[in-house]
Amino acid sequence: MENREMITGEEFENLKNHDDLFSLLKERDISCKKVKSTLLYDKELRLLQIELVKLQNWASKNKKRIAIIFEGRDAAGKGGNIRRFMEHLNPRSSRLVALNKPTEIEKGQWYFQRYIKELPNPGEIVFFDRSWYNRAVVEPVMDFCTEKQYKEFLVQVPEFEHMMYEDGVIIIKFWLSISKEEQQKRFEARNENPLKRWKFSPVDKQGQLLWDKYTRYKADMFTKTHTTYSPWIIIKTNDKKLARLETIRHVLSQFNYDGKEKAGTILNPDPNIVMRYYRSNSGQID
Repeated sequence: MENREMITGEEFENLKNHDDLFSLLKERDISCKKVKSTLLYDKELRLLQIELVKLQNWASKNKKRIAIIFEGRDAAGKGGNIRRFMEHLNPRSSRLVALNKPTEIEKGQWYFQRYIKELPNPGEIVFFDRSWYNRAVVEPVMDFCTEKQYKEFLVQVPEFEHMMYEDGVIIIKFWLSISKEEQQKRFEARNENPLKRWKFSPVDKQGQLLWDKYTRYKADMFTKTHTTYSPWIIIKTNDKKLARLETIRHVLSQFNYDGKEKAGTILNPDPNIVMRYYRSNSGQID
């Protein structure tokens, strides 16, 4: 009897795209949920990345200055998300900013000074893998700043961002939200993978132990720094792939760039994954 679950090498070589593969799997009654999920993710990511290239071209042509900030607990997926954004962008007009701890000279400067020189130039998109908001959560939790420095930051940051807003800088602030259980799983996975072990820092080790303290400072940050001109956008990231797609969708939804009407996929984000911060939902955000 013919084994209808087999796919020959010749049949596989004749496949032209993902749709052909899906049709063949369905025809042979082969259940490959994980494979299908991965292929659908890759297809959707590619369509969204095409739109990001359009957005970049539009921003470059119109001299727009765009700063996209990624904040969140350790292992929430900031780096992976940014990599998908930047994968096919022109490096001449896009940049990643991931600053090390401040030098002794920088410690004596105005706190925002070292970030000012990293702000986007006309026609440029800059991605911040953590930002000045280190002083809102990580630094006070880990006692890396004084109480006076922390309170001064909360007073100054809305004015700092308002000056950027008035000067034409477009700021998009993301908080990547992860559950305590998922964070622990990702920490364990990092330790087991020699290629990712470098990601696990002494600060990461405190993430689980100081979970509630992080939560308190995060809630205060939202309350004091969420504004109409620079709002916080929360992304649920327990599902990393879904979070990446929806985060890109949110950014694309904020601009009327050239060729947007010809997009090959949906550009409005899923409201169950992406939400604007409201004080009533602050207790539900990790």
